Amino acid sequence: MPYILISTQIRMECGPTMVQTSTLVKVAAGVFVMGSTGLYLAQKSVQWKVRALPHYNESLKIVFEHPKALEAIGAPISVGSVELSDRAHNYVDKTTSRVNVAWPGFLQPHVEVLLLWITWAVDYIDLDYLEYLLWLLLPFFILFIFPIFLVLFIYGCVIFVHIYGHRHQIREAYHTSYWEGARVAIASFWDGVGNVWHGYELRGIENVPDEGPALFIYYHGCLPLDVYYLISKLVIHKNRSLHCVGDKFIFKIPGWRPLCKLFSITSGTVEECTEELKEGNLLCIAPGGVREALFSDPNVYDILWGKRLGFAKVIIGSRTPVIPMFTENCRESFRTPEWGRSFFRWIYEKTKIPLCPIYGGFPVKMVTHLGKPIYFDFDTVTPEEVRKTVKREIRAMIKEHQRLPGSVWQGIAQRWSAPSKKKKTDEPEQAELLQRNGAGATSPMSDTEEIVVLRRDRSGTEDDAEVDELGGI
Repeated sequence: MPYILISTQIRMECGPTMVQTSTLVKVAAGVFVMGSTGLYLAQKSVQWKVRALPHYNESLKIVFEHPKALEAIGAPISVGSVELSDRAHNYVDKTTSRVNVAWPGFLQPHVEVLLLWITWAVDYIDLDYLEYLLWLLLPFFILFIFPIFLVLFIYGCVIFVHIYGHRHQIREAYHTSYWEGARVAIASFWDGVGNVWHGYELRGIENVPDEGPALFIYYHGCLPLDVYYLISKLVIHKNRSLHCVGDKFIFKIPGWRPLCKLFSITSGTVEECTEELKEGNLLCIAPGGVREALFSDPNVYDILWGKRLGFAKVIIGSRTPVIPMFTENCRESFRTPEWGRSFFRWIYEKTKIPLCPIYGGFPVKMVTHLGKPIYFDFDTVTPEEVRKTVKREIRAMIKEHQRLPGSVWQGIAQRWSAPSKKKKTDEPEQAELLQRNGAGATSPMSDTEEIVVLRRDRSGTEDDAEVDELGGI
């Protein structure tokens, strides 16, 4: 007979002996478990004895084949013909197993069709051929799995932030720089990923001020990995946090909001971004936004800013220098398929939902170039002139640093090839692509010109027609 050892804890208070509440709960739980087990065993014993009685199966067949029973639970479902070793648990003859299930009458034919389909699938599908197809299509699956791994990396950072916060809640009250440790740790992680997977380099970091505001305007790759790596470099080497403007849909992804808050990612308005710069922060904006990220041609690296003037208004309102930024092979690491690009863009323009699929994760060489700061005559310059000048500088950086048309294989080979200066005269194909990219653009600034001062006597026009937005990462 099973028994339970109960360790009762007794304490003496003012004379009488009191049994603690926790001990009483344990006793009650033990009694409940023993009682439930005894009732279950008794029920099974009675059930086995009843099933051993003569005419048990025959009586049940009569009951379940009664018209009232058939009307209530439907006809029996034939599962298959088997040699039964346990006929006592089935209402059957010697070879046919029948299970009576209380399906509604309208579901009966559908269940039978489902059972037939499952039987056919098991008997007739060639599993060896499916295995062959799996190996054949495995490279394509891998290409689309890499973006999923990137999302998993970001979720790993989210989990780390949550764990870090819960473990140090007490210290938060005593240390105002509580989140700095989490920020540096995550920056170190992404810096390691960039160094190992993309051989990432940052050139022109001397153009970033040690203190005071600056606005980074950059060309948006398919996924903004270069921005993640840039943030990491600035946190580690400059001890400065780079605030970013992101698309609104980023903040609707479950779990990403704490990470966006930690790294100062915002979908701010013109006024909010202007205030950020006036407070002396570093800020980066991609005027092309999601449109440029998903639908820019990797053969041309075309700039899809349209007539967006939000970032130009931020520059004028904050009186902040602009640092143009471009990353080599930023469209080769991750890409969007050429097929259906116009269809997915039509969906995006109508709904603002980025449904275009992304594939890649190629270990191409990535080098971020930061240009010389651009200053304007803020009293006279117009937003259109600011946009034209910044756009011209980024086009010049694409022309100087990016091999066109873009190539994944050349981007990978670049990791092992020695850096070389580009020839002054481009190849015919590259020159044609650059002409398509920079149609209507003015000539870039000379190598000796470090500061660009733009005045009202220069006017600019754009052929694109888009809404006035800031864009973002």
